[in-house]
Amino acid sequence: MSAEYLFYWSMAATGLGLVLIGLWGVLTRKHILRIALAFTLADTGVNLILVWSGFLPNRAAPIIDSSVTTVVDPLPQALVLTSIVIGVAVAALFVVVGVLASRKSGSADIRHMKELRW
Repeated sequence: MSAEYLFYWSMAATGLGLVLIGLWGVLTRKHILRIALAFTLADTGVNLILVWSGFLPNRAAPIIDSSVTTVVDPLPQALVLTSIVIGVAVAALFVVVGVLASRKSGSADIRHMKELRW
């Protein structure tokens, strides 16, 4: 088994692990900021899986010159860059709403935030 093959599948396993840990954290935690952290962790795992899906062995960067015959598709990298920017904005909004809700209810525990329910 080559090192490139091992790296390829360990990257997929790491991304899947981050997604699963993040989802577990979102579903089991009661502290609003820990939920935000778990959501960010799951988002990072999704980004890693997107990068993994765009990796093709023995391919060059998408810089065209006469020596390059096959290139990697740059679309997954562009999607990940966009996803990182959106993820940071969503995480910041989540933290701000969480802090404001915890100030209003007096606790960061989501079970005590009764006024947020509809």
